[in-house]
Amino acid sequence: MAKDLTTSAIDRQNVLNNNVALPRIQEALDVKLLEFDGRYVLTKQMVAEYYGVDYRTISRYVENHQEELEHNGYFLCKGKSLKDFKLRFVQDIDVPKNTPQIGLFDFRSFLNIGMILTESEKAKEVRARILDIVIATINEKTGGGTKYINRRDREYLPAAIQEENYHKNLTEAVNKYVDGHKTYKYAQVMDAIYKAVFCEKAKEYRKLLDLGAKDNVRRTLYAEVLRVVSSFENCVAFEITRQAKDRGVLTVAEVSEICKQMAEHPLQAPYVYDARQKMASRDLAFRDVFHGNIAEYLKAVTPEEFDKFIGSKSLDFDAILALPENQEVLKVLKQAEDE
Repeated sequence: MAKDLTTSAIDRQNVLNNNVALPRIQEALDVKLLEFDGRYVLTKQMVAEYYGVDYRTISRYVENHQEELEHNGYFLCKGKSLKDFKLRFVQDIDVPKNTPQIGLFDFRSFLNIGMILTESEKAKEVRARILDIVIATINEKTGGGTKYINRRDREYLPAAIQEENYHKNLTEAVNKYVDGHKTYKYAQVMDAIYKAVFCEKAKEYRKLLDLGAKDNVRRTLYAEVLRVVSSFENCVAFEITRQAKDRGVLTVAEVSEICKQMAEHPLQAPYVYDARQKMASRDLAFRDVFHGNIAEYLKAVTPEEFDKFIGSKSLDFDAILALPENQEVLKVLKQAEDE
């Protein structure tokens, strides 16, 4: 999906929060920065010259997007700091002698204004370069594919094992207490669960992620999402069993109604909200997948999340599973994927 950084604040923030890609972007753009007070900065005039626009244009963008730019590192230098700045860079900058303050950009806010600056051809080139580097960085860290980027989270493996245990409770309840063909009724119940949690059926999710027939949907879910699905499946299994003891075998339609009511239950609602938000936001940032049915839950991915999946806190899942002590875990997961 083509991204337009000039119109999407979430896409802009996803770039600016990606601490793995930012150093590569800075190196590629080769921007001259002034080292001051432990930071590397540019003045408005320097930013205007880099992007080939008038100083007043930069001032107008700062005024119109002040909150976003300040969030990403733009700040006003005044008082003693301004005096020190002028003394140190008197030969490098053109600042009126009696000005009470000047605006300074760090590298993130410099990129930020380049993402929203529509009057500049240079800014347009920078935006294209940024997106290329971000994509290349994620692909490099994931070995060229993002289908299973969720597995790079250290929390994924314990969440997957936990989910598998609760999933068995659901399959047993469906087999015993739900009417219909074993294969078909199971698929229909899982569709009802995915519809309740993610507002899309499993086959719709498969299509979005371009999953093959043998790909297990649950193996692509993030650890926090898996835990929500675990809880949801366990509650549905409990309710199927409870109602069946009172009324006999349930229909798939009745189970679908249970799933719908469960998603709206006060105890489940906050967790379902969190699962939708993480699924929508992370899939857009890491997999370039847009979940239209839960678009309202989109937010920018945090720097900590980038570190978790492609940074220093991420791990090579296949290498971890290859360790002798994890062979039993591997057997459990492979068996689940074959079911």
